[in-house]
Amino acid sequence: MDILGFFFGGFPIFIGLIFILVFGLIIFAIVKNISQWNKNNNSPKLSVPAQVVAKRSDTRGGSGNSSASTSYYATFQVESGDRIELHVSGQEYGMLAEDDLGVLTFQGTRFLSFERRS
Repeated sequence: MDILGFFFGGFPIFIGLIFILVFGLIIFAIVKNISQWNKNNNSPKLSVPAQVVAKRSDTRGGSGNSSASTSYYATFQVESGDRIELHVSGQEYGMLAEDDLGVLTFQGTRFLSFERRS
């Protein structure tokens, strides 16, 4: 097949497939996020004794002219030994320290609060 045949015959099909793939990935991400949001809303709010065992941050972007965004996570260990990693706000992240003991309140995968025990 010559280059003109590909350009006028196969190239538009290729671009269409890429468009469908990208659009499909966007729809999948939206449906997944709505599903998780709904699952969290239907989960009970739990308050359990817990210990902060780890903290981490994930920074994305910031190269060239793009702005950077940082997500913060804390891992809590409950009395049963299970560990739960939850997304927390930057303010809450700054207030937590590893080995803190307290009461963790969460709903599904949604962090609600952590009250330290003195």
